[in-house]
Amino acid sequence: MKADNRRGLLTKNKIEKVSYEDKLQLKNYLEAISAFEKLTYQSVYVIDYAEMKFEYVSGNPLFLCGHTVAEVMEMGYGFYFNNVPEKDLQLLDLINETGFDFFEKVPVSEKKQYSITYDFHLLNKNGKATLINHKLTPLFLNAEGKMWKAVCVVSISANKTAGNAAIHKQGSDQIWHLDLNSQLWKKQVKPQLTERELEVLRLYAQGLTINQIADKIFVSPDTVKYYRRRIFENFGVSNIVEALSYAVNNKVI
Repeated sequence: MKADNRRGLLTKNKIEKVSYEDKLQLKNYLEAISAFEKLTYQSVYVIDYAEMKFEYVSGNPLFLCGHTVAEVMEMGYGFYFNNVPEKDLQLLDLINETGFDFFEKVPVSEKKQYSITYDFHLLNKNGKATLINHKLTPLFLNAEGKMWKAVCVVSISANKTAGNAAIHKQGSDQIWHLDLNSQLWKKQVKPQLTERELEVLRLYAQGLTINQIADKIFVSPDTVKYYRRRIFENFGVSNIVEALSYAVNNKVI
């Protein structure tokens, strides 16, 4: 893709107007973002859609692609154009387009309850690709109900490929997954685990082995393996790392 053709990418939610009343929402909110960054191993960004820039970038070097925080702030959206493979950049544009189409149909009173998650590759200065996960949710809406500012949390993805776009509504068991073929969001119900399966999954999250979990809940190792297999089937995954990632991303545990 030629550079001059990229101007239309990732601009579905371009904000044209921010009123004085909109700005009253801000106050010192970036202090809260900074405090949150200290509590997580993940990287945190704040996106300003009115200015099409990053308003906050945390100092986690894993997601800076060899740049300084100041350099990433200066690049703004150019950071993506410079550090995301072309194929994944097109994928991000599709997720951006369809995601904001979905968001525009949500009642204004409910918009802050929604979040989106998706995976794509970042390239470091040596050209090595790392598959990362973005989780993004609205911080502020403008008077028209558009997403003005959003906070994004970035972590290493537990998936094997880019994509995996999903929309979640807080307090709901419903999940919308993006079908890349039809480019439509398809609603599904969050998988439900039994109390025993949840207990096994939480013990795995604590780093316990199969034998340690068996001792902890007074069952045989084969029974633990049975529960683990049931968890994999419910989540549609093939190993415990993917299961734990799915559980965290979907707020199962």
